Amino acid sequence: MKIEGLIIHLTRAQSRRRQVDELLPSLPVPARILEAVDGQALSAAELTAVYRRNLHEPHYPFELRVGEIACFLSHRKAWKEIVERDLDAALVLEDDVGIVPDVFDAAFKLAVAACDGEPAYIQFGLRPLKGRAETRARDGDVRIVRPENVMLGTVGQLVTRKAAEMLLENTRMFDRPIDVFLQMHWLTGVRPIAAIPSGIIDRTNEIGGTTIHSSKTMVERLSREWGRFVYRQRVRWLSHLHRKDGMA
Repeated sequence: MKIEGLIIHLTRAQSRRRQVDELLPSLPVPARILEAVDGQALSAAELTAVYRRNLHEPHYPFELRVGEIACFLSHRKAWKEIVERDLDAALVLEDDVGIVPDVFDAAFKLAVAACDGEPAYIQFGLRPLKGRAETRARDGDVRIVRPENVMLGTVGQLVTRKAAEMLLENTRMFDRPIDVFLQMHWLTGVRPIAAIPSGIIDRTNEIGGTTIHSSKTMVERLSREWGRFVYRQRVRWLSHLHRKDGMA
């Protein structure tokens, strides 16, 4: 398979460049930097061309910040790169991660083997798996699983060309963050699976924190937590409704 690595990196996030330079040669495939979409450079017209609230049910309870829109567009840029360069797949990583080589290499090999003609999107997440999951493949302690509920986060993923094509087509306009949108596989046509454990580790705090900034009062935080809880319950119900096979 023709697979390359794409590390999404915003040039002005200079504190992250050293981490990117360390990550590039450690990956199991040839890799390069993909310039992230800069939210500060997006015009009002560019924002309204891709983002509109309440497009899909259940409605996402919060308005997206510009940084979240830019993050979504950066991943769409990666998918477009896969299609335009006729790659079989790409390992797409965000620039605030590191890897544990032995674990990641095993997870990556299993993920490549799982790209068996389907529009595969295989997540390499940071957090332990929650809830039930069907095991698709195993190598020692590393598994490829299909979670009952698609995992959140987009720090690392192996995306095939078929998946990239479908995601580009079905996310021309969006109304929620990218990882939340990807949970709605009945809209995208692509149901992500996951490598557990992934061998991916978080380096955010070591390289200056997140580039998507937010400051809220306690009341605002509590309100968002409640809205997020209600929303996630509705997504879980819809995911259960739309599952096709696997778990009973």
